[in-house]
Amino acid sequence: MAEKSHRWIWVSLGGASITFHIWLIFSGLVPSLVSRPLHMALALPWVFVFASHGIFQRRFGLFLTIVGSLFCGFIALNESALSDQYGFISGGWQVMVGVGLILLTLEMARRTVSWPLPLITLLFLLYGLFGSHIPGEFGHPGLPFNSFLGTLVITEGGLWGKLTGVSVSVVAVFVIFGAILNAGEAGQGFMNIAIAAAGRLKGGAAKVSVLSSALFGSISGSASANVASTGMVTLPSMRQLGYPKRIAAAVEAVASTGGQIMPPLMGAGAFVMVELTGIPYTQIILAAALPAILYFATVWIGVNGYADRHDLKPYRDDMRPTFRTVIVTSLFFAVPFAALLAVMFSGYTPQFAASCAIIIAALLLLTGTDLAFNLIRTRERLMQAAITAGRQISMIASIILCASIIVGILGMTGLGVKITSGILAFSGDSLWMALMLTALACIILGMEVPTTAAYVICVSVAGPALIDMGVAPILVHLFIFWYALLSTITPPVCGGVFIAASMVEENWLPVAGSAMSLGLGLYVIPLAIIRHPELTGLADTPIAALLTALQIGVGLALLGRGLTAPHVFPVRAALVAAGMLVIFLRIELFAA
Repeated sequence: MAEKSHRWIWVSLGGASITFHIWLIFSGLVPSLVSRPLHMALALPWVFVFASHGIFQRRFGLFLTIVGSLFCGFIALNESALSDQYGFISGGWQVMVGVGLILLTLEMARRTVSWPLPLITLLFLLYGLFGSHIPGEFGHPGLPFNSFLGTLVITEGGLWGKLTGVSVSVVAVFVIFGAILNAGEAGQGFMNIAIAAAGRLKGGAAKVSVLSSALFGSISGSASANVASTGMVTLPSMRQLGYPKRIAAAVEAVASTGGQIMPPLMGAGAFVMVELTGIPYTQIILAAALPAILYFATVWIGVNGYADRHDLKPYRDDMRPTFRTVIVTSLFFAVPFAALLAVMFSGYTPQFAASCAIIIAALLLLTGTDLAFNLIRTRERLMQAAITAGRQISMIASIILCASIIVGILGMTGLGVKITSGILAFSGDSLWMALMLTALACIILGMEVPTTAAYVICVSVAGPALIDMGVAPILVHLFIFWYALLSTITPPVCGGVFIAASMVEENWLPVAGSAMSLGLGLYVIPLAIIRHPELTGLADTPIAALLTALQIGVGLALLGRGLTAPHVFPVRAALVAAGMLVIFLRIELFAA
């Protein structure tokens, strides 16, 4: 790997990426056609060189990095002149830059998340170029090539659109925050608090997995990263205590998936939601809080059911950390987290709050659980944080840049409006039919592309139809975001299940079956959000929100016990039916 042979180069590039993204926050207004191309340029070497294998691939990746940096630099250096062209490419050089940037974006996505996302993007590009030849409603009048290309690469209507702006100004900063936290003692702090809180309970090792994944996943925003990191500790502990492999892996996969819907961070999706809806970040995390808590409560109840059936043991005394260790390690994430929330709820932007938290987290790298200052250890941690941040920023940038092309084409061709009209017509103006169609699209698309990209595409094409039917925008976005996550535990793809199953050396199919029963909240709660909009009203109507959450929680408890507890079939079927009835029963007193 390039990391081993040229580590200082990657530390320097990671440091440059960290410095650039934090500098943007404090530098005032930087034109989008400057900051966003530079964001892409900083991601190029990580995708094309750092992650390459073999001499040829590395050298070709270096060539692509140089060419891509040249193209991005041209856009940034000529921002003022290009803005005056109003989205119309002129001259052979500009055509080469535009085509080159799009091809590089497709290849970045291919190397980062394999073929499905770039292939879907390519289909949209072909539609934009040749859709005028499609007869009927789904054709479009045609777009001149130079105008089509120019809108995508020299305006904020494609590559450098709102989504890329979120990646530059917000997501990257929180990725840096997570990288610095995990370079120190914070990751162990998550785990120790979870063990102290749940380790003694029935099925304690599984419940530790639930808590630690909820805490860590809120920062990581990636189910796969969550499984790989917390699973390294929780899965061996569960196996050591005799938990069946399929249950241990299922618990980890389901809990790690839920980390992406857990406030306050919720991964990249929350920030994209802010940009697409215009709803303040604090309102979104408050709206998402009760559904997320219900999800993890459902997993907790499911663990109890499996604990009864399989006699799942708690942590032994020798496996639990001392009280001092818990307190000391927890401070390494509690202090930066407290600073983040305090600054954010004082009225500052999330990115400014994250910058303040980053400074505090970086200072805490000076010491460890021994509370001693060690400059060599600090240097190693900073180097690790720089490499981690650079790599993760590039991965997210690759996905979001590719998704931005799709969003741009939807806007240019009017395809989004046409699909919305098609959904309304096909559903016969039935809200629940439209919800089912949207959910199905989310699940299918989520099997092929990452969660954030699936969410963005689905909400762009199906979201307006649901909003036209009278559903509040925040409910639509939460509904689609939750269903875009389903593919992490739902066959045939279920990436989170694959990773967890491989870590315990178990066949993925039984793991997927247990994961689906444990993660039933992911299937049911989005529908409950639509049925009971007051569930998201914690900020405005807290009493109604809490009463509704209690009602849904009771229904989920019945449902969970019916699916996981050791009852005879008629009892389990009755519990499932009763749970569904309680969840979807509309109690107007709660709504009031």
